Amino acid sequence: MTSQARAAERTVAGLSCSEVLERLSAYVDGELSAAERAHIDEHLQGCDACTRFGGEFGTLVKALRTQLGAPED
Repeated sequence: MTSQARAAERTVAGLSCSEVLERLSAYVDGELSAAERAHIDEHLQGCDACTRFGGEFGTLVKALRTQLGAPED
């Protein structure tokens, strides 16, 4: 983790930004339990940086699925 990333690292709703990042793919793919998803949602509500990154990541995943002909969730 770079020093800039460490400076931006926050803990919101008991989850750090890096913990959210580790679960982001499973979150976007709908592979988390309802409780895990709710916990990440709570973090996202209080963390603008993760919300922006997560939105960009989700958009990219959906675009790739469209190009590859994979079904969207």
